Amino acid sequence: MATAKISDQHPTITVADLPHLTDNFPNLKTRTNPLQTNQFFHPIDGFYATSTDIVLRRIAFDLSGDTSPAHVAYRRAGPRRKVYFEPESVRAAIVTCGGLCPGMNTVIRELVVGLWELYGVRQIYGIVAGYRGFYSTEPVELNLKLVDNWHKRGGTALQTSRGGFDLKKIVDAIENHGFNQVYITGGDGTMRGAVKIFEEVRRRNLQVAVTGIPKTVDNDIGIIDRSFGFQTAVEMAQQAINAAHVEAESAVNGIGLVKLMGRSTGHIALHATLSSRDVDCCLIPEMAFYLEGNGGLFPFLERRLKENGHAVLVVAEGAGQGMIPRTEAQKEERDESGNPVFLDVGGWLKTELKNWWATTHPGELFTVKYIDPTYMIRAVPANATDNSYCTLLAHSAIHGVMAGYTGFVSGPINGNYSYIPLKEVAEAKNEVNTRDHKWAWVRSVTNQPDFVKS
Repeated sequence: MATAKISDQHPTITVADLPHLTDNFPNLKTRTNPLQTNQFFHPIDGFYATSTDIVLRRIAFDLSGDTSPAHVAYRRAGPRRKVYFEPESVRAAIVTCGGLCPGMNTVIRELVVGLWELYGVRQIYGIVAGYRGFYSTEPVELNLKLVDNWHKRGGTALQTSRGGFDLKKIVDAIENHGFNQVYITGGDGTMRGAVKIFEEVRRRNLQVAVTGIPKTVDNDIGIIDRSFGFQTAVEMAQQAINAAHVEAESAVNGIGLVKLMGRSTGHIALHATLSSRDVDCCLIPEMAFYLEGNGGLFPFLERRLKENGHAVLVVAEGAGQGMIPRTEAQKEERDESGNPVFLDVGGWLKTELKNWWATTHPGELFTVKYIDPTYMIRAVPANATDNSYCTLLAHSAIHGVMAGYTGFVSGPINGNYSYIPLKEVAEAKNEVNTRDHKWAWVRSVTNQPDFVKS
């Protein structure tokens, strides 16, 4: 962190150090930004960001104490007046990693369009099938015509995969192909891999800029306001909740059970619950719950069934994992990214609900309709909001790389686009705070118990 005293009237601001190509290559020459003569732009005062433009991480403070609060800040994203790359010399690589997420194709498209139209870059390549594609397949040359309609498609046209991270082979491929700009789109695991690539590139003293574009439909990446695809996911989750509500309402003692994405955080479940207002109980990974006894899930659902004749239950995929019986082999199982393999909490809850009802209300009608829209949500194209967001993320990344920054992530902080060190983003988490006003709002909407045993 670099500390700068803005003035005697302002508190000290600590600006996060942002790696730059000149750290290793101090004699790099600058040139005028091509946007200065681009037919689509007419730069005016304030158009270019400067080294003193910053974005505060926090914007709300309690000033009742005696000491002034310290501020942490990041460099503001955007074009710089001087750039460190000749467009003719740029060889850019774009890779998508991890699971699918709405907006991945939009990010690819806008990286290509931004490099091509804004900066005149013509050598742009797509890496197929995630990290392993660097060393297992030949890169695909990308151009405006090829990517023209990609933003209207779900998934990723470059294909993706989990795992396959071999640092030496990846950086060897970057070096052998002559790539000097690498754009990496993925979640927290992918960002941790990007940190290693950035560090290895620096260790080898390669003149390569590496940037990450955070992608996680769960919205579990910290520091930035949100990750792309999240708003589309919440919107699509509404359809599943609406269907569950119809099924539950149309049955005698009907329960509609919806499992939504969220391995470690419950943001989709939380926001879908708030948006729907048809949900009776929302279960997320950050909140422990129990089934039976005073204040438990089953007594609560029984009251709802008596009052309304039906209930809707939303559960994030990571909730209740410690309650599901596992074999020793299942406890040790990992996916290709090294994450623990989760069991189906929705299927388990459905079985437990049926067993509970059969025991406590023998002979009475009871229906549980279980809906898992996971792959439907992941595979759809981005909505209008996420499409615009993906464009801003992609163009912010391009501006930063052309300005010589490396080892960073671009994203909004309090609505202002910023450049954040890759390592900080890779280590940060964005968990639901079950003690803040938003979770209290959820409980006020659902009237669900707090699941705290007295």
